[in-house]
Amino acid sequence: MKVRIPFFPQLAALMTVSVVMSLTACNSDADAATKAEESKAAVAGEQQKTIAGDHAKAEEAITKALTSANASIQVRSVKPTVIPGLYEVQLMGKGIIYMEQSGNYFLDGKMLQIVGQEIVNITDQAMDGVRADLMVGLKKEDSIVFSPKGEVKASIAVFTDVDCGYCQKLHQEVPALNELGIEVRYMAYPRAGINSPSYNKIASAWCASDPQDALTRLKNRQEIAMNVCDGNPVASHYMLGQQMGVTGTPAIVMTNGKLIPGYMPAERLAERLGI
Repeated sequence: MKVRIPFFPQLAALMTVSVVMSLTACNSDADAATKAEESKAAVAGEQQKTIAGDHAKAEEAITKALTSANASIQVRSVKPTVIPGLYEVQLMGKGIIYMEQSGNYFLDGKMLQIVGQEIVNITDQAMDGVRADLMVGLKKEDSIVFSPKGEVKASIAVFTDVDCGYCQKLHQEVPALNELGIEVRYMAYPRAGINSPSYNKIASAWCASDPQDALTRLKNRQEIAMNVCDGNPVASHYMLGQQMGVTGTPAIVMTNGKLIPGYMPAERLAERLGI
């Protein structure tokens, strides 16, 4: 037996209205959500503009304060730190200092962070990043290179001064370093500055017909013919060393930006390089 279900036009109309109202409500909710997201994005955008403007003002104030105090100071970069109002300031040849946003006060020291049970040196990490970035731009052909005969397992840049005793001692380790698969790329860093006698000596090594032999002779305290040629890279190396925070020689820089100041025997250096 078939059961006939009665049709109520009023009920159908009511259901239609209900569905339309539900769809309208859904669309309204979606529109409201979209508007809310757009509002959040607009607020975030304004906040970013404000932050960027504050950073620009702080950079200008800090740079002006430093150069007014000492015209020889060269500011490489100004970056905000995790501490509100405190900025990391990288100075050419001076490393990193920290300044508040007005430029009236600064701290000369290391910033440390406690991470769990470990103390992390934030300042050293920042300089590692600076040096790593600068290492990428180094041209091998501008260096005096002592390479292993076999596989190159690691490469180091060594800022050197031919009149430095520990530089001379480190140079005696170069054959052992090459045996261990470590390539040594020498960069010039005459500690007495550009146009000093040390500069003339090391520039003459770079300008020699056999730079490796000339540098080795100088490191052995032997004389070579003075020949300071145009276009030699010594001055640019010196400036690069200052950007990397080199203050003495020898200064060994690994490809990851880590700086090893001073002399280190070949075996210990290989351990530091993971060889």
